[in-house]
Amino acid sequence: MISHPIDPKVLAAQFESRFGGWPQIYRAPGRVNLIGDHTDYNDGFVLPAAIGFYCWAAISRRSDNTFVIFSENVQETITAQLENLSRDAFAKWSRYPLGVIQQLANSGCRLDGANICISSEVPMGAGLSSSAAIEVATAYALLGLFDYEIEPTRVALLCQKAENEFVGARCGIMDQFVSSHGQARHALFLDCRSLEYRKIRIPDGMRLIICNTMVQRELGSSDSLYNARRAECEEGVRRLAEVLSDVRALRDVTLAELEKCRDRLSDVVYRRCRHVISENERVGQMASALESNNMGLVGKLMAASHRSLRDDYEVSCPELDLMVRLATQQEGVHGARMTGAGFGGCTVSMVDAEFAPQFQSRVAAAYLAETGRTPEIYNCEASEGAGRVSVESQASDKPA
Repeated sequence: MISHPIDPKVLAAQFESRFGGWPQIYRAPGRVNLIGDHTDYNDGFVLPAAIGFYCWAAISRRSDNTFVIFSENVQETITAQLENLSRDAFAKWSRYPLGVIQQLANSGCRLDGANICISSEVPMGAGLSSSAAIEVATAYALLGLFDYEIEPTRVALLCQKAENEFVGARCGIMDQFVSSHGQARHALFLDCRSLEYRKIRIPDGMRLIICNTMVQRELGSSDSLYNARRAECEEGVRRLAEVLSDVRALRDVTLAELEKCRDRLSDVVYRRCRHVISENERVGQMASALESNNMGLVGKLMAASHRSLRDDYEVSCPELDLMVRLATQQEGVHGARMTGAGFGGCTVSMVDAEFAPQFQSRVAAAYLAETGRTPEIYNCEASEGAGRVSVESQASDKPA
């Protein structure tokens, strides 16, 4: 991870030194999900916010139908031709931009080749959607370079398809959607089936404090725990649809209906379904609680969500549970929970701004004392989604 904010002028100068010529520059943010994890791929509801950690993509044209991609984070370059893209032939980090290139080409965009430099501020493996940020930044860079206009929802869908089909992670739409559509000072209440959404304002004076346990997770392989959870949900849908009408996904099932059909499900599949169905209810309640500034209810909903993810969906870990416990003991905290896919990664806490500095120092010290790990703690607010960043060339800055 690049630990400091990226200066687009420095990135452009580094690009010019490496590739020659002054690039166009685009960026796309990571995200934190306030509530609604593992609901998006079940056609459910989520409440994410884009955060001010961005993946940056500097880009210029080539004329030889070749894509040369350099990662500032891993200090590695790959070279690929569109007609010879193969997931297994390339380093894992490069599969995210290459999958996007493939999907844009499949959608009808003519891409004649490009030099791309990718530099990301989003912590890798922390559950803050570093992969979606790479995908969306790459997509916007390519679309801008080759003069295509595609509305943000379609960009998100193409990027999701790239991750599903080329990378092999069966993610839902949430990450790419909020990276494309993010709004400053707002979360997005998103229906992952219809893709309709509305902005939910984060109360003034509230900070989103993200605590990175430094326990990394792995989503990419086809046999990952993430994909296993999705398969368990699909098994639940198949069995429930045998006795319930109009069930296409778990968002179509109520808790009462689930209880009536409990004997048709294994205990594991039942608990996976119970998490998703109850989490969908919590997302709607959370959106209403934020709109009415009912922070007491916000805290209860976040606590219930974490318990459900820990006990029913079984995607927490001891370090996440500890971080939530430490967070809820601090002054000025309105709620805390794990966020993202789980199996490590981060928690999110809603904290009054005046208490944010002491929250960071006290939680960091207590976590280090109990685990021996030094956490990274990020003081964030909801930020804007993807777009172009204008940077004038150094030549244009010189006097005539």
